[in-house]
Amino acid sequence: MVLSAPEVLIAFRAACAPAIFVLACFGVRGPVLAAVLIFGFVTDVLDGVVARRLGCVTAALRRADTIVDTVFYAAAAVAMWTAVPDVFRGGFLPLALLLVIHVSRMTFELTKFGRLAAYHMWSSKALGVLIVSTMLIVFVTGRPNALVFVALWFAIANEIEGFLASVILPEWTVDVPSLVHARQRTQRS
Repeated sequence: MVLSAPEVLIAFRAACAPAIFVLACFGVRGPVLAAVLIFGFVTDVLDGVVARRLGCVTAALRRADTIVDTVFYAAAAVAMWTAVPDVFRGGFLPLALLLVIHVSRMTFELTKFGRLAAYHMWSSKALGVLIVSTMLIVFVTGRPNALVFVALWFAIANEIEGFLASVILPEWTVDVPSLVHARQRTQRS
């Protein structure tokens, strides 16, 4: 089986997830972790661009992209915590809320649609840039940064927006830019 270019980019990002975690566990310096993060982020941006340019955007590709994004950024967060153990100090509440909302949303979507949503919302794109910027600062400086908590609260807001879109959309769909767009889709139905 030959993979398309977007599938290769997604697979590369999937491979970056265990790599960044293992490197952090072995005490590899922050700039190397930052480089892996950048490679993962660049493939995250390029996979969609390449897929649209080649005309091979499919629901399955969008779902795979969403799942790999979640795994990669979660692995990068654990790597950040491993490399800078105090990075989440004082952040139990937003971390716990984020996990509870994310798992609740996944459970709801699996129950309602039989699969996870792949909305690729504008807030998700902004969150990706915020997460990568924040992690880069932490990896390069080796110190906690206040942006970590901004990113956590923004991630909670993003999860709530996605959850609400899943509640109001009558059927599974991809590429819903915002909650406003989800609402418009239900009004057209």
